[in-house]
Amino acid sequence: MAAKSYDVIVIGAGPGGYVAAIRASQLGLKTAIVEREHMGGICLNWGCIPTKAMLRSSEVFHLMHRAKEFGLKAEGIGYDLDAVVKRSRGVAKQLNSGVGHLMKKNKVDVVMGAATLPAKGKVSVKTDKGVEELAAKSIILATGARARELPGLEADGERVWTYKHALQPPHMPRKLLVIGSGAIGIEFASFYNTLGADTTVVEVMDRVLPVEDAEISAFAKKSFVKQGMKIMEKAMVKQLDRAKDKVTAHIEVGGKVEKQEFDTVISAVGIVGNVEGLGLEALGVKIDRTHVVTDEYCRTGVEGLYAIGDIAGAPWLAHKASHEGVMVAELIAGKNNVHPVKPESIAGCTYCHPQVASVGYTEAKAKELGYKVKVGRFPFIGNGKAIALGEPEGMVKTVFDEKTGELLGAHMVGAEVTELIQGYVVGRQLETTEEDLMETVFPHPTLSEMMHESVLDAFDRVIHI
Repeated sequence: MAAKSYDVIVIGAGPGGYVAAIRASQLGLKTAIVEREHMGGICLNWGCIPTKAMLRSSEVFHLMHRAKEFGLKAEGIGYDLDAVVKRSRGVAKQLNSGVGHLMKKNKVDVVMGAATLPAKGKVSVKTDKGVEELAAKSIILATGARARELPGLEADGERVWTYKHALQPPHMPRKLLVIGSGAIGIEFASFYNTLGADTTVVEVMDRVLPVEDAEISAFAKKSFVKQGMKIMEKAMVKQLDRAKDKVTAHIEVGGKVEKQEFDTVISAVGIVGNVEGLGLEALGVKIDRTHVVTDEYCRTGVEGLYAIGDIAGAPWLAHKASHEGVMVAELIAGKNNVHPVKPESIAGCTYCHPQVASVGYTEAKAKELGYKVKVGRFPFIGNGKAIALGEPEGMVKTVFDEKTGELLGAHMVGAEVTELIQGYVVGRQLETTEEDLMETVFPHPTLSEMMHESVLDAFDRVIHI
């Protein structure tokens, strides 16, 4: 049977793959997408979206407890964990079918099954009905990543969970250990802690949210501790002794090992790329620590083969994958003005309570790169809208190059900062200077005014503190 021929075949229908397929089709390329599990990938089904739905439930629950502050009455406040999970799954399902609809609308052929690359330009898909052979001049790998499992700390779905178990919990944790305080770990810690779990977070680095600016990490940690979380930094879980209804964790901190008992453990210690079983090595694709090595245009070095998103390395963010997908589709279509995605212009957002968001360099990184910096800060307590919202805890921090006024980085912690950060992202994309930002009129009363004040503060012109 002759292989079905396409201009582009995309492997993986997550936020990188399905966006690449849509853009390729828009550009007139005959496109197929191969997916072995869920349209929308992890992000939509088991990651970004369902976690946000669950965190929204815990946020509303938290606010219900504060009703009195707002002159409201709420009595007999409680939650139904199954219903919270059901809502989260429903949100994911709605978006999953939306991706299927987008494929139809854009005339992208969908092949459900597991792909291998038997030769250059060839894709073999094992489907329910047998094996389907496809061929294309250009192939885009968008197979994503999965949770890293450390030896001895592997998930069992009962007492030790990965993010997937945490999204469909078999029980409500009473005493919870979260291993790892990156975005995934801290979001689950935040969710379960708000619902009443006695939560401990263990982080191997010297601070929680280690990729964030040190000041923001410290502020967030203070908030977490105030909410009753226990945070152990520079600590490592060495082993887990599992019993029917409990887990004993051996935690090494300060050179000593202490034992603590928990009824649930969530492991969030990073990710590994889905590079196995595709036949990549035989094609000559370079793989470094489970990630495909690419150039800035996502080319693998094998002619016609590209890799985007999590499989192509950090930052492991859906929006980075989507942009790479568009870039590669445009490259394949022969467009001239294609720009590579710059990692330092991609915002990171963490939806814990309080929220954390950042773009560009931290203050420490900017100094390390040799910049002489000017730093501005503005606290939520100085902002009318934050006080009216009952959210006076947080800060906005901006880092500028003293010489040119270039905005090098912006870092925030507090209510709704995951939405606010985009202002600085656009600013950086437009190569803004402090002068542009100072002359911009921000609407009042909004949280966004703090962004203006933080810039003014960097240049000793702050008004409201």
